[in-house]
Amino acid sequence: MLLRHLRRNDIDGDTLVQDITIQHSSAPRLLADIGGTNARFALEFEAHRFVAVVVLSCHAYADPKAAIVDYLNSEVVQRVWPGAIHHAAIAIANPVDGDVVSMTNNHWTFSTTALKQALALETLLVVNDFTALALALPHLESHERIQIGGGQAQENRVIGLIGPGTGLGVSGIIPCQEKWVPLCSEGGHTSFSPTNKTELALLEVIWQEFPHVSAERLISGMGLELLYRSLQTLKGVTQPETLSAAEISARASDVTCPVCTEAVSHFCGMLGTVAGNLALTLGATGGVYIGGGIVPKLGELFLASAFRQRFEAKGRFADYLAQIPTYLITAEYPAFLGVSALLNEHLAAQQPYTRDS
Repeated sequence: MLLRHLRRNDIDGDTLVQDITIQHSSAPRLLADIGGTNARFALEFEAHRFVAVVVLSCHAYADPKAAIVDYLNSEVVQRVWPGAIHHAAIAIANPVDGDVVSMTNNHWTFSTTALKQALALETLLVVNDFTALALALPHLESHERIQIGGGQAQENRVIGLIGPGTGLGVSGIIPCQEKWVPLCSEGGHTSFSPTNKTELALLEVIWQEFPHVSAERLISGMGLELLYRSLQTLKGVTQPETLSAAEISARASDVTCPVCTEAVSHFCGMLGTVAGNLALTLGATGGVYIGGGIVPKLGELFLASAFRQRFEAKGRFADYLAQIPTYLITAEYPAFLGVSALLNEHLAAQQPYTRDS
């Protein structure tokens, strides 16, 4: 098919629209992956082939409707599809329970019903982003993940998922007959537990600011920043510096700031502990995957970290965890795979039954 070889901005729009009209009987589907910082959009003309991928800053828009309208009216979309969109699916970094979604790490609040009507959609699915990402795991190609440490995945067993970004996403999938059932989890908000004296000292510093310290409070973008500030406090720095997570990661990579390097080290170790907790809780012998936007950017810092050692460091269950593989997701837009699968399943279920079905 033509779309198998498309790239985002190197196609002739007129030719593409003509070919799509011939090859496809329906309009493309709109897919979105909305995080606390960025919103990613794409059109899907055929299964798992995404075009017109655009990343927009959430802070630049009052609500998702404004961002979606801007995306659909953009040149890159108009070149490939100037027509109407009828079906859409959104993965969003927030619990989805009922019609109104009010994001935890973003200023967006909206009604799913109102958004569907405003965009004149026939179908609009809104799901938690890590539910969507979990459903993407069976569709990942071997080159879209890196195994960290040892272990061997068991077939048709529970798979766990964890990922630090703006927040800390947690999910998993359970095999059920011929399908995978995703877990809708807010496991990132479970209480953080220190595993050594330094982490206990850090926790005592952070308790002065936050009475409840969740895993997300430390293992996320804001968590890395908090770790850096708290380490400066522990070290008695008289003029503490405030850095963004990106700046901390960059200085740690360049080996220009020992405190930044230490903050990243603690971050990776803590992630290993929480990922091990997830593996034990779910019995995730199918493996544990690491998503989110932070870890892939750490590169060698993560690969050389104590993540895997901390993942396995569970006393009598160390041997059990040593058999469970951990994978870093390297696919650029993996959540699109999950929302695509959900939307496809939903639309298939809406098809009228016939005697030939």
